[in-house]
Amino acid sequence: MTARLPFVKMHGAGNDFIMVDARCQPPGELTAARIAALCDRRRGVGGDGLIVVSAVPDADFAMRYFNADGREAAMCGNGARCAVVFARRLGLVQRAQCEFRTASGLVSGRCEAGEVAVTLTPPGPVRLHVPVAGSPFAEHHFADTGVPHLVVPVPDVAGVELPTWGPFLRRHAAFAPQGTNVDWVSPPLAPDGPWRLRTFERGVEDETLACGTGAAAAALLLCRLGRATPPVALLTRGGDVLTLDVHDEQGGTRLTLRGPAVVAFEGEADWHD
Repeated sequence: MTARLPFVKMHGAGNDFIMVDARCQPPGELTAARIAALCDRRRGVGGDGLIVVSAVPDADFAMRYFNADGREAAMCGNGARCAVVFARRLGLVQRAQCEFRTASGLVSGRCEAGEVAVTLTPPGPVRLHVPVAGSPFAEHHFADTGVPHLVVPVPDVAGVELPTWGPFLRRHAAFAPQGTNVDWVSPPLAPDGPWRLRTFERGVEDETLACGTGAAAAALLLCRLGRATPPVALLTRGGDVLTLDVHDEQGGTRLTLRGPAVVAFEGEADWHD
């Protein structure tokens, strides 16, 4: 059987997603194989992931996020920002501020001055100066900002051989069994400029043009190391800037991610059973 799957293609700072309204999902399970086929950049729609938005009774909406390999992940920062715009488009959100459910917990979002901000779930404990055998880099720091991230400060991200060291660190025994996303960060080129960021994303298994939870992890760790003060601006590989507010409060740390979330196009894809 062949059905049609309506979708909207969006990107947050170049991090691109297939957005699906749960009410329009054709019959049959949303399998990993189907999601991977849709995310394939040559044979499908193409995307870093797929997001399903649905109505729920205890929040404005709920978001499920699947990586490009078809496996569900707990969180995606740029995906969450796109989900806010998509939910407003579906009529699930009627105001500038909203709250929505993710697999990592309740997230708040708001639209402001042409950008979208989301306040992420509280990060897990930070691990500074993690030993990583076989790595050529001098520093390795770790934070979980909804999903795990290894942050590697380097003098210049442009010089990193990411196709070599991304897979090596992503699957390193130090982060077994689930592995980790890997982010390289380097200082601004100008005194008031943004930090520079590159990310090898788990589940995509390649470099992405941006990563919201990676930007959050980098900003958090730069603040913990005393190298930056919030708000922290980060220039992504795609050329957009993501801004992170890091607020230490009684009972934990609050991370707010702000940046663009744009509708690229909409269409329908074949849904084969």
